[in-house]
Amino acid sequence: MENNLMVSSTPHVRSKDTISSVMRDVVIALLPAAIMGIVYFGLKAALIMIVSIVSAVGFEALYQKATKQKVTVTDFSAVITGLLLAMNLPSTAPLWVPIVGAFFAIIIVKQLFGGLGQNFMNPALGARAFLVASYPTFTTGAAFGATGYGVVGVMDATTQATPLAQIKEGAVTVTQNDMINALVGNIGGCIGETCAIALILGGVYLIIRKVISWKIPVCYILTVFILTCLFKATGIAAAANRQPVYELLTGGLMLGAFFMATDYASSPVTPRGQVIMGIGCGVLTTLIRIFGGYPEGVSYSILLMNLCVPLIDRYTRPTIFGAIKKEAKKA
Repeated sequence: MENNLMVSSTPHVRSKDTISSVMRDVVIALLPAAIMGIVYFGLKAALIMIVSIVSAVGFEALYQKATKQKVTVTDFSAVITGLLLAMNLPSTAPLWVPIVGAFFAIIIVKQLFGGLGQNFMNPALGARAFLVASYPTFTTGAAFGATGYGVVGVMDATTQATPLAQIKEGAVTVTQNDMINALVGNIGGCIGETCAIALILGGVYLIIRKVISWKIPVCYILTVFILTCLFKATGIAAAANRQPVYELLTGGLMLGAFFMATDYASSPVTPRGQVIMGIGCGVLTTLIRIFGGYPEGVSYSILLMNLCVPLIDRYTRPTIFGAIKKEAKKA
């Protein structure tokens, strides 16, 4: 009898997805928000994106050549890091800021820890936290606001506090018009975080393409919404001026939930772990926004949860097939 069995090494189940194809999907998903950032903030926003991407790709290639590694810039991972970093910066930032940020993201956070897949935190967020701590004048506070139609972008440049900063100071009451402006991006803020609808479309694209799981972003967004409602309903003074829906549409929540909290290397691999990650990010973001001294909490909440990922994965591992539950726990 003819034997049609073939012996081969693992893995036996293969996917057509590659690093490059996955990263390309992420770039495609980011394009709507990036384009809207250029539309609203003008050519300076485009220039910051270009400088940031070129710097990230350049630093990765230089490091890999210097250490005699294979140059892997064609996998688009450095492109995504540079683009995300730029989208986390205000369009008023000097051009040297994304260069410094790209160096920190690629060399310090990514390459020194082993390269792609070995970083313990999201490189773009790590760089943003470094820039905020080192150069707060250039990376926080002042941003572009809408005062009419400009020549290059839809909005003229004006120095004003971001929407979350205004709410924290009690200087604004959210109206229906504010909600619409936040949805379409006609507000102050960083380049890639203002147009909520573009970010949501990009996130849905990634979920449909199965690049990311829905668990982290959905749990993250729902947690922020529910906690904001609870704090407001209990009459806490710090939450009195908060509007739960507006909290979701402003700041870096949508950008962080869909594109940074879901980073493969720094997020849990188990389904239960992803739920814990999303809830943890939501709790920390809400606490920082309402009770902290900083108006925005997305970056730090994701970074703090990144540090917990090894522990989360350890305690949410599924039981080994065929093992008794008690024995599996001991193992």
